Amino acid sequence: MKTFSALAGGVLLACIASVALGEYPERPIRLIVPSQAGGSPDVVMRILAIELSKQMGQQVVVDNRPGGAYTIGTEMIVRANPDGYTIGYGNVVSLAINKSLLPKQPYDPDRDLQLVAQTLSTYNLLAVYNGLPVKSVKELIDYAKQNPGKLLNASGGNGTTGHLGGELFKIMTGTQIVHVPYKGSPDGIRDLIAGQVQLMFDNLTSISPHAKAGRVRSIGVSSLKRSPVLPDVPTIAESGVPGYETNAWGGVVTPLGVPKPVLAKLNAEINKALRSATLKERYAAIEAEPIGGTPEEWAEYVKKESAKWTNVVRKSGAKLD
Repeated sequence: MKTFSALAGGVLLACIASVALGEYPERPIRLIVPSQAGGSPDVVMRILAIELSKQMGQQVVVDNRPGGAYTIGTEMIVRANPDGYTIGYGNVVSLAINKSLLPKQPYDPDRDLQLVAQTLSTYNLLAVYNGLPVKSVKELIDYAKQNPGKLLNASGGNGTTGHLGGELFKIMTGTQIVHVPYKGSPDGIRDLIAGQVQLMFDNLTSISPHAKAGRVRSIGVSSLKRSPVLPDVPTIAESGVPGYETNAWGGVVTPLGVPKPVLAKLNAEINKALRSATLKERYAAIEAEPIGGTPEEWAEYVKKESAKWTNVVRKSGAKLD
């Protein structure tokens, strides 16, 4: 009888879990993106949200919450009800860089967030104002050394790869360039086009359309191999800064406590979306690589990236500007 009762109880629990999983989602899902509308995180998450909405039969609605070097939106994810109906975007900034750049965050990303799946990886483009007398990375380095502290480097915000990618560039080239953070990439790109700032390291996903249209001059990419989106633009590494590389990445996270069946379904749906021909085509057009995989695989990657960026922050003395 004890054995029968135990088996019956196990079957009952399995049925309950199955029913709960089958019902999710019963209503729209809110996807918090802790950055400005129109920037790289917003663009890639909206593409993913469209595919997830088709697959899951419920709208996945992007909610932009910029500010505080990604901390405002990320804290909203952390504090959300852990029922699977509020998920969020976590990236190299909120999951890796801020640990060393912002030691007093109102949460611990390792403790208070659950990783679901890494969704993408992309690189940065180094672009300059069209009126700047610079047409290559070498010329930029020479100009910066002749004019120390006079060049302004825009970024999409403190702690972004645009910010720390610029700090790494200064370390490796011995130049003095002033960092100017914006609330998001679109604002920085606008001022770069207007000549209010002279250079910018920004994700290919957001700045490459402006480079292709000739509104800014692209002089280098942060990958070790040339980008198929801009094949005529050399890498920064091959242009006089050997070994230079920065990589921007991100994925879906949830607050702590979301039931395991819901997490498993989210992971499966995200991986399915990343395999879809439509998403692959749209990501390829903006030089974003779909990644996918398990939460455990992403956790290992986050650990490695955290160590890398901690070292860059320490060496550069990077701080909030």
